Amino acid sequence: MEPQAQEFLERLLQTPGPSGFEEPVQRLVREYAESFADDVRTDIHGNVICAINTDNATRLMFAGHCDQIGMLVSHIDDDGFVYAQTIGGWDPQQLIGQRLVIWTESGEVPAVVSRKPIHLLTDKERTQVVKLTELWLDIGANSKEDAQSVVEIGDPITLKLGMQPLRNGLINGPAMDNRTGTWVVIEALRRAKLVNPDCGVYAVSTVQEEIGLRGARTSAFGVDPHTAIAVDVTHATDCPTIDMKQLGNIQLGQGPVVFRGPNMNPGVVQRLRDISSGHQIPSQLAAIGRGASNDANALQLNRAGVATGLVSIANRYMHSAVETIALDDLDNAAELLAQFALAYTAEDDFTPC
Repeated sequence: MEPQAQEFLERLLQTPGPSGFEEPVQRLVREYAESFADDVRTDIHGNVICAINTDNATRLMFAGHCDQIGMLVSHIDDDGFVYAQTIGGWDPQQLIGQRLVIWTESGEVPAVVSRKPIHLLTDKERTQVVKLTELWLDIGANSKEDAQSVVEIGDPITLKLGMQPLRNGLINGPAMDNRTGTWVVIEALRRAKLVNPDCGVYAVSTVQEEIGLRGARTSAFGVDPHTAIAVDVTHATDCPTIDMKQLGNIQLGQGPVVFRGPNMNPGVVQRLRDISSGHQIPSQLAAIGRGASNDANALQLNRAGVATGLVSIANRYMHSAVETIALDDLDNAAELLAQFALAYTAEDDFTPC
């Protein structure tokens, strides 16, 4: 991974962007992509569309959503404690004992979330799963008025951001889902630009995936691609308690995951596999027997249909503060997509036969 690309990844992981509040991370995407893309624009929904060869009538779209799960301030009580709704899918157990940040118009407000200490829990409480409605954020305020002087209803909240290196090229932190996908599609565009493919390539940092694939729907309608590939994380199964029999043998560091199933066009899948083999790019194969719960679903159903692929990054501990991925998988995913773009021309017809 080149130094400038690694710096871009680190900045993505340090920048907030819960669904519906993606402006800070999208500003970063625009700033970075403007150094090499032919065209960078933001649509009315907030998707950032970075493109090369826009005069070419053959359009290939890469989609990686930039939004992360988060929370939203919904109430401040008389003592200055803050209550919140979730944005996206949370396991409340993952929130207990975490440091968070409330992102306000005037800046960051640090917060913590916890619960009654174990010493004070009743026997019944010790056996119960905590509910989100039982959790609150403590910003250190001493009254409602004190809290309201820095926090407003509707302010977005994230876990404390950043990444931590682990051994063997792994990193962990919040928002690997899906800043890694955003990084892959933008980096693939940068690499493709160096060789100038015979197609128009549109790398889209989509919004609001975590609340219903919303940005992929609107951006795909606008781009109107002939072929599209979504990049998102998927569950790694190389750690305890995860069932390989249902999810497959998905390991960190063994390459991007190419999915097969009804949501994926068989010609696109085969092209990805051929490129992986021909260019000696490591990859893994996985199956999904339904419409995917990520941007690939919306891409396939755009307009009259789009030949769609799904390339994923293996991720341990998804939707937590310690999502863990392998840097090599990101690098190889970007190379796989770049080579796909370089091989794609107007002669390609992925219509099933």
